Amino acid sequence: MYFDFTYYARVLRHVWCLKNWPGRSRMLRKLLLWLPLQSLFHSLCFLLDYLFFPRLWRQRVDRPVFIVGHARSGTTLCHRLLAADGDHFSYFLYWELLFPSLLQKKLIRALAKLDHALGQPCKRRLKKWDDKTFGKFRHIHNMSLWNAEEDQFVMQAAFVTQQWAVDIPLMDKIDLYHVDNMSTKKRRRWMHHYRECVKRQLLLNGGNRTHLSKNPLMCGWVAAIIETFPDARIVVMMRNPNDCIPSTLKLLELSWQGKGWKPSQYASSLRVMTDIAFDSMRHPSEVLNKHPDTPHVFIDYRQITAEPRQAIYRLYEALAMPVSADFDAWLLHQEDKERSHKSHFEYTINDYELSHREIESKLGDLFDEYQWPRLSGENPSQTMETING
Repeated sequence: MYFDFTYYARVLRHVWCLKNWPGRSRMLRKLLLWLPLQSLFHSLCFLLDYLFFPRLWRQRVDRPVFIVGHARSGTTLCHRLLAADGDHFSYFLYWELLFPSLLQKKLIRALAKLDHALGQPCKRRLKKWDDKTFGKFRHIHNMSLWNAEEDQFVMQAAFVTQQWAVDIPLMDKIDLYHVDNMSTKKRRRWMHHYRECVKRQLLLNGGNRTHLSKNPLMCGWVAAIIETFPDARIVVMMRNPNDCIPSTLKLLELSWQGKGWKPSQYASSLRVMTDIAFDSMRHPSEVLNKHPDTPHVFIDYRQITAEPRQAIYRLYEALAMPVSADFDAWLLHQEDKERSHKSHFEYTINDYELSHREIESKLGDLFDEYQWPRLSGENPSQTMETING
């Protein structure tokens, strides 16, 4: 199993230098003791997968679907709408991302069956923990151990995960976004490991489904995805950057503040995230313009939130996928629910080193193409998201 020793060393060095951080000792223990043992365990299980499950040698990843787009652009909504399509797709539930090995997942599923036979005492405790841990954030992002989630997290055992940048503001220290710009050797090692994780998940779910991925971070991976999965199909979510950029910055800031970080400690990471935000709006289309034979579709956030059924039909047509009668009936039922869904996530662009004028200047052609309303002539004010995307 792959492990990124370069990024591990950078994070370890960064934490070591945080002399005044109250969480320094605890994090160093995690990095120096728990994480190496955990990685050794995952590596052993990864190796045993091929011994216990020889079908893994022959497992294919055919025509996977990747949903990318700027964070807060509707990628989660699109992912969960598609995940509802019966037995068509294979995807990672959040708990499955924590255990990359097929052997681990199989054992946990076996234990879950035993727990069910005993009246689900373990699941009831897990459900209480799940609600306590994620419940207070579900108005921003509906997260749970049993929800479909961003599948790049499955690489955290290889020390390749944005979770480190969420826990510690070090986006200026490690770069998990610009995979397309990496050296060929490193990029292929990253993507080979990711493919191995996807193969295991596919086999866990029967082996004959279509892998469904969603991750805003993968806006910077599109060329690497096409290189690794030549028959991949790409969905790009598009939303007015006047909304999704400050929304994303606010979400990151809340995460860092919740862990006790001060604005001066995460200011540089916010600047890096702002640069990534602009790149996320452009990079997928730039790559796809170079790969016109790759099936792809751009979906407007306004359509998928107001007319999800029509948006999904358009997506399926572009990617040459049939819509079953059962899925169509579910979409009809879901449409009114999505239209009426509201959240209470507030943010303002005034909090950041950014303005509507700068956004509209740098992305002016996209504002023209998608006819997004421009706000640079107005006084910036607090914004409340009405749809949880």
